[in-house]
Amino acid sequence: MATTIRNPLLDIRRIYVEPAAAELPRGQEILARFPAAERVEVESHHRIPELHGDEANVARWVRIKTEALVLGVKKSLTARPNGRSAHFIAPSTANGCAMACAYCYVPRRKGYSNPITVFANIDQILGYVERHAGRQGVKAEPDQIDPHAWVYDIGENSDCSLDATVSDNVRDLVELFGRLPHAKASFATKYVNRDLLDWEPRGRTRVRFSLMPAADSKLLDIRTSPIADRIAAIDDFVAAGYEVNVNFSPVVVRDGWLEDWAELLGHLDDALSAEARRRLAAEVIFLTHNDRLHQVNLGWHPKAEEVLWRPELQQAKRSETGGWNVRYRNGHKGRYVAALTGLIGERLPYCRIRYAF
Repeated sequence: MATTIRNPLLDIRRIYVEPAAAELPRGQEILARFPAAERVEVESHHRIPELHGDEANVARWVRIKTEALVLGVKKSLTARPNGRSAHFIAPSTANGCAMACAYCYVPRRKGYSNPITVFANIDQILGYVERHAGRQGVKAEPDQIDPHAWVYDIGENSDCSLDATVSDNVRDLVELFGRLPHAKASFATKYVNRDLLDWEPRGRTRVRFSLMPAADSKLLDIRTSPIADRIAAIDDFVAAGYEVNVNFSPVVVRDGWLEDWAELLGHLDDALSAEARRRLAAEVIFLTHNDRLHQVNLGWHPKAEEVLWRPELQQAKRSETGGWNVRYRNGHKGRYVAALTGLIGERLPYCRIRYAF
């Protein structure tokens, strides 16, 4: 049975539906959650002209995220090798997001709008993941990802905590990994969903709370849970049986950035229980931006671009989609990484840095 909706970010008024998705039990559950929403039949969740590729949508960026939902069927089921946060990227059960982080890479791929798309063929996805994990067998050697388990990122293109307010897909995945002997789920989140505390992860799901200085979050993390709320949730998620890590991401270089990170690390240190400290690990990811997203942001949130688009500090590289990604310049970035990881070692000596780039 579908769980109760408790999400102030959503006021779903229109659902774009693939017919095949509406025929599946999960699709019917999702439609029942939003009985007043207009239903618009679409041939493909990938091709909805009024959502994707229409630059006029920039002015309605947040409104579309609030009011639109797409219901589709995941056609291609693959587990891609990763090697940083996870060993594999699991087939997604959703993509897009109701939040509006100014640095998010998903809009680069989906066009000018990226509301939540949720996939109804959850049974096929669960079956694929279980078979794939079974083929891996016992993990013979520890590595920087995990000492014992094969780790699957289940939220590469969405925020699973937020997705869980729309469907039971994420809960089904957490329950699946709870019974898999050699595999573990992992996802990063900027949304505190305390309904997850009632689930039974059995230590087999790693939640990575994304953190940045509050000043950066206020400017860049639009429609997300406040940083203080994310930090306050860590102990509760540990007590509920989750493995809890943090993502220091994205790290934005600006005047006073290192001082603000020192303040954030102090707040985190003050908040954590002994058990949370014992298990804590971090990923450190410096900003990557994109020329196309830069142009989108200029249309709805130009203040963000004052810190995200810094040509004097950044260098460009052609992306796979033909645009230009920008990162902090070689040589300079190495110093930035060393400065922040050194600060983490000083302020959080118990926190293992899984990787930093």
